[in-house]
Amino acid sequence: MKELKLNQEVFDLYDSYVHNGIGRREFVERLRVYAVGGLTIPMILDYLLPKYSEAQQVRAGDPRLNSEYIEYESPKGGGKIRGLLSRPVDNKEKLPGIVVVHENRGLNPHIEDVARRAALEGFLSLAPDALTPLGGYPGNDDDGRALQRQRDRNEMLEDFIAAFDYLKGHPECTGKIGVVGFCFGGWISNMMAVRVSDLAAAVPFYGGQPAAEEVPNIHAPLLLHFAALDERVNAGWPDYAAALQENNKEYSAHLYPDVNHGFHNDTTPRYDEAAAKLAWKRTVDFFNAKLR
Repeated sequence: MKELKLNQEVFDLYDSYVHNGIGRREFVERLRVYAVGGLTIPMILDYLLPKYSEAQQVRAGDPRLNSEYIEYESPKGGGKIRGLLSRPVDNKEKLPGIVVVHENRGLNPHIEDVARRAALEGFLSLAPDALTPLGGYPGNDDDGRALQRQRDRNEMLEDFIAAFDYLKGHPECTGKIGVVGFCFGGWISNMMAVRVSDLAAAVPFYGGQPAAEEVPNIHAPLLLHFAALDERVNAGWPDYAAALQENNKEYSAHLYPDVNHGFHNDTTPRYDEAAAKLAWKRTVDFFNAKLR
């Protein structure tokens, strides 16, 4: 990916666009001021949008893994939910489980890649697609976001809680299960810690926070990742931290300097390799400590 020199305001606009703060027409219109010095709006758009085919660390069909699409029931959520289930090939022992939760656009290729990365670390990973009731991830993120807006987020939370239950009863799982999620999935991870009393670990990446009155219900240890330039999500962290401390909850939090929301996603220019690798190492180490 050829690097473009863009102002931080462009990334802030993109963040607002992908999180439904502004529509596509307004987003494109506001980009015009930055289309200078040889840059065009199509060039900026192409640069910002994800490049899934170019950035796959663990591709589908990797011979080191046994991966398959499964379906499970979510009685309080969307009904039948499809997900990608992965584990090391020819594994002979039970494994801890990890629910991998997508962003606000369904189970796209990047999150499937992350789920396979988790499996390569010796976990039974399940990455559900909350868009299943609407036909599943439609093949591009713009349409995926539009579909996800049609679903109630609390019903989607039930879908991921049902994924926990699926792993809990899976014959290849030890019953010790964690969750990791990104953006919308970070909020889901926080809320699963609130709702699932026997969740063993939760890792929200730049995720929205539960209300202070919900924090006493958290039993799982938390590992929280934040991007320093992510003012939107970070605004809620001080109150959340205060509530966690007040209720003597186990947590650790890391603020990664000079990076944007989405810094772990290696398919977009918001990706920061050093921060992403450090955050993922901390995540794997945390799951190994809490789930084994």
